[in-house]
Amino acid sequence: MAQFTGFPGEAQKTPIPNIFFSSILPQIHDLAELKVVLHVFWALFAKKGYPRYVTLRELAGDKTLMSGLREAGDDGPEALERGLKGAVDRGVLITTELQSDSLGHNLYFLNTESDRKAREKIRNGEIDLGAIPVPEPYAEEPRPNIFALYEDNVGHLTPLVSDMLKEAEKSYPESWIIEAIGESVRNGVPRWSYIEAILRKWKAEGKAVGETGRHSKEGEDTGKYFRGRYGHLVKGKPS
Repeated sequence: MAQFTGFPGEAQKTPIPNIFFSSILPQIHDLAELKVVLHVFWALFAKKGYPRYVTLRELAGDKTLMSGLREAGDDGPEALERGLKGAVDRGVLITTELQSDSLGHNLYFLNTESDRKAREKIRNGEIDLGAIPVPEPYAEEPRPNIFALYEDNVGHLTPLVSDMLKEAEKSYPESWIIEAIGESVRNGVPRWSYIEAILRKWKAEGKAVGETGRHSKEGEDTGKYFRGRYGHLVKGKPS
């Protein structure tokens, strides 16, 4: 991950009420909720006119938000819905549903007096929002094959390593290999010997399916463990 070089002198700013830091922030323990709330503050401040709101589709189509949720180790759409629900349940945001152009829209506002009044006027038909834009959903990058994943997260793909990966493909499901690479990255041991040890353990002892904890469920989107081009966290050298 490239280090941030610092804020420019004339950087634009997003105002956030002080009460958020004193009363709300200490209660937020879900990183997805925090990311969603801060993004909504930013998105609403960038809006023009009245009332200011964001839609679920708008948020789901935002590459910055969705990739950020993924890189935090979450399934993007699921994390978005969980973050929004947490923010609404906590009272930071308020929401309403609206029909426009035969489509249902979930609208989100800050929980302020003026926005509460605006929501009621929208519900009562006193405010006509007109046609609500429907952005394209954010398309996640296709999951790479195990060779690209290894090279991006573990090290240089030598002929010997390529042969070992080919042999592993014959012995283990691809999803296991991808998940084992993710496990090695998460544990800070990005080496083939460690990855192979994980695979052997799963094969010998049985890989847990449907359990939470150290190993994720089979079939889960294991790309969530990585960062960067293919979501990789770190780079190391193969043993």
